[in-house]
Amino acid sequence: MERKGRVTIEPDVVFGRGGGRDLSCDVYTPPTRPASAPGVLLLHGGAWRSGDRTQLRGYGIRLGMAGYVCVAAEYRLAGEAGWPAQIEDTKAAIRWLRANARELGVDPDRIVAQGNSAGGHLALLAAGTPGHEAFEGEGGHPDVPTDVAAVVAIYPPTRLPRVPTQMFAAADGPALDPGGGDRDDEAAHQASPTSHVTGSFPPTLLIHGDADEVVPVEASLVMHRTLREAGVPVELHLYPEQPHAFDAQPEFGRRCAAEMAFFLDRYVGGATTPD
Repeated sequence: MERKGRVTIEPDVVFGRGGGRDLSCDVYTPPTRPASAPGVLLLHGGAWRSGDRTQLRGYGIRLGMAGYVCVAAEYRLAGEAGWPAQIEDTKAAIRWLRANARELGVDPDRIVAQGNSAGGHLALLAAGTPGHEAFEGEGGHPDVPTDVAAVVAIYPPTRLPRVPTQMFAAADGPALDPGGGDRDDEAAHQASPTSHVTGSFPPTLLIHGDADEVVPVEASLVMHRTLREAGVPVELHLYPEQPHAFDAQPEFGRRCAAEMAFFLDRYVGGATTPD
């Protein structure tokens, strides 16, 4: 373990298995060591093909200081496993977080999914597909539900068109190929968060820069509109003249973390310290 700004970081915790290997996460525990705090699953970006869980270390620390237990989880990348391995591993992480809530100091009814870019896509898709058999995979704790109390997505792809390649900058953002080649419209539809919006979708915070050329801002605009039409509580924060990954700049990262904490305090509540 190591300490950073009074938040305790426990790295390399195994939360499940996927593709015959262990899947790991880093756990960020607030300095208060809460007994029943909201838990936040952090999902990194990287176009589903690169990146790792350390990318969201800053959010783990900042949200940890605000009283949230954060779990930054890996998922198998596209070079290792084809779709839907990525969402299967995301759901395995949610199940592990809920199954181990007491030991982690987490309230199992207040689990949040948060992600950037491809991780934002996975967070939104997980939020919209609890109990979706095609996405459940072989992870541990198969009987533990994967619903979340809220979701935060920063510059996420939200509607995936039919494409012949793994990735391209479309009107609604990059698209992955869940089939490993030309994919049909139904596969794209099932992999799109906008396809799974109902009135029971959890409260959602969307953050995007309007100069994003990797995932154009229309991706968040269409998600915001779809959620509003379904009557779901949703906020959209747009940052003018900001590109993709703008929150990697410390001043923007701090601002985004503050917006997340303010949103989550209202919709899932704060931490409860031990007696």
